[in-house]
Amino acid sequence: MRNAAIQHVEAKFLRQDVTPFRPGDSVRVHWKVKEGDKERVQAFEGVVIRLSGRAHRATFAVRKMSFGVGVERIFPLHSPRYEKIEVLSRGDVNRSRLFYLRDLKGKAARVDVQEEPTAQGAAGTAGKKAAKAS
Repeated sequence: MRNAAIQHVEAKFLRQDVTPFRPGDSVRVHWKVKEGDKERVQAFEGVVIRLSGRAHRATFAVRKMSFGVGVERIFPLHSPRYEKIEVLSRGDVNRSRLFYLRDLKGKAARVDVQEEPTAQGAAGTAGKKAAKAS
């Protein structure tokens, strides 16, 4: 009984506009920063190295290189403090935790980009196969 009541209360605070992304994706998080009495939006761009938690406790970690220094930041997924999350590119990785990126430097630290099929590309391939069959 208590668990259902807690889930009901937590459901009110879950964001509905969460962009779907996975570890390995390059994202830009537009985070609201409060400085004094003013508030502005600051972008944090990097690779998602971890997703963890469920429901309102879910978090994700983003890693970027800033002036040769690795910077990681953990964001709450359902926080009202960010405006939006932009997915810049889809990563082609086989792990859910990309902590091995911490030890890599330079070009070795890049994540392969997953190529997204386009409608024209798929139709073009089917046309080539039909031409070969004739």
